[in-house]
Amino acid sequence: MKKKIELLSPAGDLERLKVTLLYGADAVYIGGQDYSLRANANNFSIEEIKEACTFAHKLNKKVYLTLNIVFHNEDISGVNDYIRDVANAGIDAFIVSDPFIIRYIKTNFPKVEVHLSTQNSTTNIEAVNFFKSEGVDRVVLARELSICEIKDIIDKTGIDVEIFIHGAMCTFYSGRCTLSNYLTNRDSNRGGCSQVCRFAFTIENNDQKFTMATKDLNASRYISTLMDIGVTSLKVEGRMRSLYYLATVIGCYRRIIDLHYHNKLTEEELIKEEKILSRVANRETSAHYLYHEADFTDQYYTGRQEVSNQDFLGLVTSYDETKKIVTLVERNYFEVGDEVELFTPSGKVYSFTIDTMYDEDMNRISVARHPEEIIKLQVDGEIPIYSMLRKRVK
Repeated sequence: MKKKIELLSPAGDLERLKVTLLYGADAVYIGGQDYSLRANANNFSIEEIKEACTFAHKLNKKVYLTLNIVFHNEDISGVNDYIRDVANAGIDAFIVSDPFIIRYIKTNFPKVEVHLSTQNSTTNIEAVNFFKSEGVDRVVLARELSICEIKDIIDKTGIDVEIFIHGAMCTFYSGRCTLSNYLTNRDSNRGGCSQVCRFAFTIENNDQKFTMATKDLNASRYISTLMDIGVTSLKVEGRMRSLYYLATVIGCYRRIIDLHYHNKLTEEELIKEEKILSRVANRETSAHYLYHEADFTDQYYTGRQEVSNQDFLGLVTSYDETKKIVTLVERNYFEVGDEVELFTPSGKVYSFTIDTMYDEDMNRISVARHPEEIIKLQVDGEIPIYSMLRKRVK
């Protein structure tokens, strides 16, 4: 019997880590305060890595740490000590892109896995076999591969393979970009990407703006195929994404995976999950390279619009089972009469129309208009903390 596929989520801080594991991720990948490609994320101190690993391991889940910058000479000093500290904190795997680190980790910390980052742009069988011979346990393939190519690599190498299934796509080869360096003096390959590909450039003698930005990746329709060909891990992008985004996306993919395992993934169920995924993103999506060479339909050129999503209404902080009162922190405007739903980490969804609501002192109010305001609603159900209130998805 094949190993059960892993759903792998990003986490930019401890709260995101806890939420994404509670919503169904099997593992999370995080960045430390050094050597990570998301320098602008909060990232984790050694003490926070220890806490993250303790929390995850109690749930029988895993934590991976990104160590995937492109190293220059000045970056190497201290990296071995850092690897030792992270390994001792309980990390399950390092995600690396620079080959010199592989042997050091495998020699000194043999119980910790090494995963080759997508930053290495691995696209062929020979490269995979080379890194396998060097001791790599898993290869995160480049995002520029088709399903047929992915299957061929799995079949002919036997190594564990991880692929991205959702989130932002890089315009360049799996992150290997220097536009950020030239235009903003920030090195994208050492954690400083300024996302120049999403800038709107002026075209001489033309009123339109030009952009080379890609649409986001969404492989929800192809999850069953990816599971069937033997992919080890399905990875969601977004260490700087919000709690709501992560809870929603991970929850959707958790349901798709579980429905497939139980032979219950119908077209109706898939459309339902796709609709929820479409509501949480602020960019259009595409399956990109999975079934064709990427073309103009996978990219923005002119007229790109990104609309901020207002569906997330509140985060649950407590629930009084006796009084059936849920307490939440408001995120966006809502009022009496709105059709909403509470979704929980377990996957339960409670749909209802708001007929009464209260402020934190139980004074009756009709409108919640101030972000971070404490709001109370009467709801009958099992509603743990980190449940979330959103506009009803129809």
